[in-house]
Amino acid sequence: MADDSDKDSKTEDATEKKIRDASDKGQLPFAKDVPVLASFLAILVFMIFLAQPGAVHVGGFLTMFIERPESWSLSTRQDAVQLYTQVLIEIGKVLAALLALLIAAGVTASILQNAPRIVLDRVEPKLSRISLKQGWDRLFGAKGWAEFAKSLGKLILAGLVVYSVMHGAEVQLLAGMITQPEAFLSIIREMTIDIVLSIATFMVIVAGVDFLWSRYHWRQDLRMTKQEVKDEMKQAEGDPIMKSRMRSLARDRARRRMMDEIPTATLVIANPTHYAIALRYVRDVTPAPVVVAKGQDLIALKIREIAESHEIPVFEDVALARSMYDQVSVDSVIPPQFYQAVAELVRVLYETKTASAAGKVT
Repeated sequence: MADDSDKDSKTEDATEKKIRDASDKGQLPFAKDVPVLASFLAILVFMIFLAQPGAVHVGGFLTMFIERPESWSLSTRQDAVQLYTQVLIEIGKVLAALLALLIAAGVTASILQNAPRIVLDRVEPKLSRISLKQGWDRLFGAKGWAEFAKSLGKLILAGLVVYSVMHGAEVQLLAGMITQPEAFLSIIREMTIDIVLSIATFMVIVAGVDFLWSRYHWRQDLRMTKQEVKDEMKQAEGDPIMKSRMRSLARDRARRRMMDEIPTATLVIANPTHYAIALRYVRDVTPAPVVVAKGQDLIALKIREIAESHEIPVFEDVALARSMYDQVSVDSVIPPQFYQAVAELVRVLYETKTASAAGKVT
């Protein structure tokens, strides 16, 4: 019941991150009947193009062995082993082509379903893989019985296909027995091709259904609850509380850095209590005054306090301070529209540089 309720709550499609994580862990859809279909196709290719030449080659070798038995000495155990080895080699030459086709077909069928990748998680030792309980559940659980029913159904259908092809073949077999061996081999080959072709045709349907079902079932297993989607989005975008905290820390660092730059300022333009802008101007070094700090209310008072403690002149100009505060940025030169007003203050500063430091100039 818990599993059913959990599945019912998973109403959202898997996100790209969930799919990517599943792929990285090797949890990919795989239709087992596709490699089986590829194997039957490989056998069909072998029977059509390679079986007859191979059979003729092996038949010629065995014929020579039967017609001239005196050519093969069997007086010692070593002679018998040598003879068996040569026979196996000749047969192996034919079967090697079939084996190569089966391997190539299986590998190709797997690659076409999923690109090969190295997944260390699949080879890590885990106790759950040798658990008797989990093994029992896999074999005799709902999925295990479903796989058994599917395999049994395929076996029955394949048997029916073979029976339909072989029905009435007794006449051909009896007729082939009284013909030449080469003709009889051709009859056997044609009947085998018909059987494999029929099974391969049947497997095309089965593999197609299995391919679509495996991907559908994989998507269903990756479905997420609404809360999982929200948690993933929160994790991807960052926790709002944490982001707010990080922004606050960034502002504090910027404020401390700004306060550390105030002693290098040339002058401060201030509204008596609400605004303060600290400017630095070094003749022949900067084209225009640079804003080293600005602040409002408590920060403005702090800027004035630091400026006065370092004997930096503070000019009180309500209109200029208010308009500059909205249009200037820290670590940037002042906009051109303020050049004339600030230049007048710098001129006054240079003319009165011998006056008392940190005093108010009106």
